[in-house]
Amino acid sequence: MRSTAGQKPGRSAFPAAPRAGTRPQNGAVSHNHDHHHRADASLHDNYGPEARFAVEAEATLPTTKWEEEIARGLELGLPGADSIVDKRIPTFSRGELPHFAGINTFLKAPYLEDVRRCGEYDVAVLGAPFDGGTTYRSGTRFGPQGIRKISALYGPYSFELGVDLRESITIRDLGDVFTIPGNIEKTFDQITKAVSHVYASGAFPVVLGGDHSIGYPTTRGVAPHLGGGNLGIIHFDRHVDTQETDLDERMHTTPWFHATDIPNVPPKNLVQIGIGGWQAPRPGVKVSRERGTTVMTVTDCVEMGIAEAAQRALDVAWDGANAVWLSFDVDCLDAAFVPGTGWPEPGGFLPREVLKFIQIIAGSGPLAGIEVVECSPPYDNAEITALIATRVICDTLGCSVRSGHLPTKRKQKENKP
Repeated sequence: MRSTAGQKPGRSAFPAAPRAGTRPQNGAVSHNHDHHHRADASLHDNYGPEARFAVEAEATLPTTKWEEEIARGLELGLPGADSIVDKRIPTFSRGELPHFAGINTFLKAPYLEDVRRCGEYDVAVLGAPFDGGTTYRSGTRFGPQGIRKISALYGPYSFELGVDLRESITIRDLGDVFTIPGNIEKTFDQITKAVSHVYASGAFPVVLGGDHSIGYPTTRGVAPHLGGGNLGIIHFDRHVDTQETDLDERMHTTPWFHATDIPNVPPKNLVQIGIGGWQAPRPGVKVSRERGTTVMTVTDCVEMGIAEAAQRALDVAWDGANAVWLSFDVDCLDAAFVPGTGWPEPGGFLPREVLKFIQIIAGSGPLAGIEVVECSPPYDNAEITALIATRVICDTLGCSVRSGHLPTKRKQKENKP
């Protein structure tokens, strides 16, 4: 049983950033604009504050796991041909490089066939390939495949965040939940069992959707493991998704009605960010109003400022809660940036706005896990929708590492000698 009780976000200072940065309470990185940093003869004064932080932070990162990966590649993939000058290159691709080669797992993390062992690792990625809850354009059953494929474009290091995931946490890809295309309720049961298993193991669950109907079974999988404490939800979307049924079933427009029926998932801790447009069914709006969820439109967030909006979301979601689940629907972004989704809606967020949100939220408190939903590769263009889905996950992991929330406190305790 795992709980993050007492670890209130935004209430304590984070560890100092390498050399030049400081971390304010809302989880964002603040760079010293007065340039009172440690003198470094190798750096000139023409850097911007964020760039200086990034360049200095990189020098503090180890390369141990990268070197181990190279050695493993040479052992398992055979040393390269005699004509290869760079002797770190094996004959068979093993590991990160080249980005266009290899078998697609998320970020090319090792595939873990024996899911009973997922608790040995910090992060467990699992796909929920299901689109039986869609009410217009299907295709999200291919979301996990699409996200994994484009994730090969990324390496484990983020310049701005000053984090190298390969060096700081262990990630395994568990593959996909066996969903049942013709049966929503049996699929829900499968997803709940999978997420419950991962969360109970101590690994941080990353769920690749799938349509948004999976928001109910994922939270249902986490809620029993909080020792009776409450689970908050931060929900990015253009749609409220709070009606009881749609087309006579629990479709992707309904997850939060049913999630907030779970006794320790109160609607007062549900924050819905980005809601708006011409696709918000009135029955769902009525439920949100009557149950007292917190709804924030794109305009609300932009006019109050992303940092303030993020802090309000954190305050509401964590109010009396032991843990918070992050549910990210790619359609919260403007339709121009996410063509590969079932219900695109103009007027959504810009990518840099949602990434700022994610960095603050993930840096401010120990999340229970994250799901990214409604990525539909058949409608995507140049894989840009799957790419933003990947980026949201990577920034969530990176900011959780940077703020000390990954590995989880439980993992940190297990790893102590």
